[in-house]
Amino acid sequence: MNKPDSPNRAPPGKPSRAAGTRAPARERLGDDALMERVQRQSFRYFWDFGHPVSGLARDRTQGHDEVVTLGGSGFGVMAIVVAVERGWISRAEAVERLHRMIGFLEQADSFHGAYPHFMNGTTGKVVRYARKDDGADLVETAFWIQGLIVAQVYFDRADGKEPWLRGRIEGMRRAVEWSWFTRDGRDGLYWHWSPNHGWAMNHEILGWNECLILFVLAAGAEQYAIPPLAYHNGFAQSRTFINRRPQYGIDLPLGPDGGGPLFFAHYSFLGLDPRGLRDRYADYWAQNVSHTRLNYAYCVANPGGFQGYGPDCWGLSASDNPTGYSAHAPDNDRGVIAPTAAISSLPYAPDLVMPALRHFHDAMGDRLWGEYGFFDAFSESADWVAKTHLAIDQGPQIVMIENHRSGLIWNLFMRDAEVRRGLQRLDFQSPHLSGTPVA
Repeated sequence: MNKPDSPNRAPPGKPSRAAGTRAPARERLGDDALMERVQRQSFRYFWDFGHPVSGLARDRTQGHDEVVTLGGSGFGVMAIVVAVERGWISRAEAVERLHRMIGFLEQADSFHGAYPHFMNGTTGKVVRYARKDDGADLVETAFWIQGLIVAQVYFDRADGKEPWLRGRIEGMRRAVEWSWFTRDGRDGLYWHWSPNHGWAMNHEILGWNECLILFVLAAGAEQYAIPPLAYHNGFAQSRTFINRRPQYGIDLPLGPDGGGPLFFAHYSFLGLDPRGLRDRYADYWAQNVSHTRLNYAYCVANPGGFQGYGPDCWGLSASDNPTGYSAHAPDNDRGVIAPTAAISSLPYAPDLVMPALRHFHDAMGDRLWGEYGFFDAFSESADWVAKTHLAIDQGPQIVMIENHRSGLIWNLFMRDAEVRRGLQRLDFQSPHLSGTPVA
């Protein structure tokens, strides 16, 4: 997420048993078969490598096997819905796994209804992310809730364990005290609160970044809703919110110069449908298309002179690198390409993404393809390929490929009444609010 660089996202520990397994990937597949293969192989990260007790998503391979991540687990919930729809697992299997995940979190550490970034997948206790980050992480919680909403809408049957599942999800949604994180009614939201350090991190959530989904959920909540001014006077007032300066011939509505890491165009928009989504600040489809094409144009221009960059090898986002982990972007380019950056941008620029996807799979598959899909990142200049897979990078590939193929997750998420209310309260326009079908 958009936090300071960390040399290790999870505490050190023994490598996972699945890490480092490679599988050749050189056969030439049709576009649809290739997308399906990437989705299905990446799904194994959440299904086969999910924590054996909690069922939640481990943060990474080659990390500490006990550490699970809440945001990545939310992405995993959406991946489970895709897996049912695609026939990779049964509906009953999915419901059982979701009950296990939710039941575990009902007994785990939470703070004013919000969950920490990391927790122990066996005990449910907080695993500290940073020295004072040992409590609630509101952004991770929003990503978790985003996934739950998709599941709540999808598992709509009146029999079996689906009504109970919907009820448990409803209870978890109601428990999040979004308004608590305005710090006594300020015009804004704050990322962290700790039972040991209070508001000491003092991290107000200012845009443009990956956090739009948080404001939509918090504004539309049945309980503990935030006022619209927390969005307009807080998030939207950052000096890096409005851009509107052409770069490489591309008009970028929002964000820092260069656009920032590409996960800005992914995490909030796994569920939130950007097609036709507008407010007083931007057209969010145009924003994400421009961000994607700007990232591509920068990599093709390659001002840093890094080996391998080009029209079929591009994509800067948060990922592992040879010395740790960083949010790679045009203003933080370390010669590291993350497959998730381009692949998760598929809905926005398929003409640019499919050649990169083919290059990663067909030309680099013998080094880059593993048991859970593409490894996290690589640098040809450093002759380095990560041996890791990360939940927050595998999940968006599955979901955004599906949104490109069918719109499934977008259409499910946008059916939720509180999502619609949040958008309306924040003065957004969307075809989903008017009842107009989205193609």
